[in-house]
Amino acid sequence: MNFTPEQIQIMKIFFPYAYGRQVEAMDQDIRFVHYTSAEAAVNMLRTEEVWMRKTSCMDDFREVEHGLDCLVAADESDAGQRLKDVLDDLFRGISGDIDKMFQGWVPHFRDDTYILCVSAHDPIEDIHGRLSMWRAYGQSTGVALVMNNKPFFSPSTALKAYTSPVAYMTSEELKEELVSIATNIENNSEFVQSIGRETVTGTVFSAFRFAALCMKHPGFLEEQEWRVVYCPKLEASDHLKMEVEVINGTPQPVYKIPLKNIPEEGHFGAAIPELLDRIIIGPTQYPIATYDAFHAMLSDAGVPNPDERIFLSEIPIR
Repeated sequence: MNFTPEQIQIMKIFFPYAYGRQVEAMDQDIRFVHYTSAEAAVNMLRTEEVWMRKTSCMDDFREVEHGLDCLVAADESDAGQRLKDVLDDLFRGISGDIDKMFQGWVPHFRDDTYILCVSAHDPIEDIHGRLSMWRAYGQSTGVALVMNNKPFFSPSTALKAYTSPVAYMTSEELKEELVSIATNIENNSEFVQSIGRETVTGTVFSAFRFAALCMKHPGFLEEQEWRVVYCPKLEASDHLKMEVEVINGTPQPVYKIPLKNIPEEGHFGAAIPELLDRIIIGPTQYPIATYDAFHAMLSDAGVPNPDERIFLSEIPIR
């Protein structure tokens, strides 16, 4: 993943679930897929941008509340107290500092955080896609944009937008995760002390932030979702621009991620010819016209052999 040894150690200790999922995804060269309407896909290719939406405008606004509810329950449990005790043994009063910092940012998690949702793509879905996702996001003409993972796992901070797996956990499972983090800190206490109070405060805050923003009910497990998270009030990027767009009749602010490399800041693999593995066109009344349209757009975007990148799904939707 091209992170420094210190960064890797921090991830292992404080983000054991996310780190394990990222290593697995990298080892297996997992691709990501974004199911959307054909209209939205055309717009992404034409503008070379992908939109991030406010958490309050997501399909299920309760998703963030689920994460916060689970986090509060875990924090108030014996597992949460154990984590606080371990931290306070290393840095007196640090757990109170973290709690105060986190509570101050909760309103921003609800109303001022922007997210792009993708799913882990299984090779067996290369031709037809995933039925449940067509039903949820296909509309009359759905498209699946299958993407390579390089920019998602880049150590570059150019975008200040960070990729995290969604954890399909209950509050009880989150309690177990807090125990794992506490144990990791105990087993690596010398290292944790060496990185200093300020770094530990920010790191635990980040762990709680991603727990709140990237947790869903276990009933959604088959979606295999990952999220790209951006909080402009916390970290702003010069490369992401905010504009007002109308989505399904609702005007709302969105942040737009450029589908371009930023080599001077180490951000690679984001340009469309490198990023896009394939397009799967979902069930539609006009498959040939849709195929021809995307073929022309990929050619214009400089994608080599576009006919080898576009597939017509024949999966039936009833």
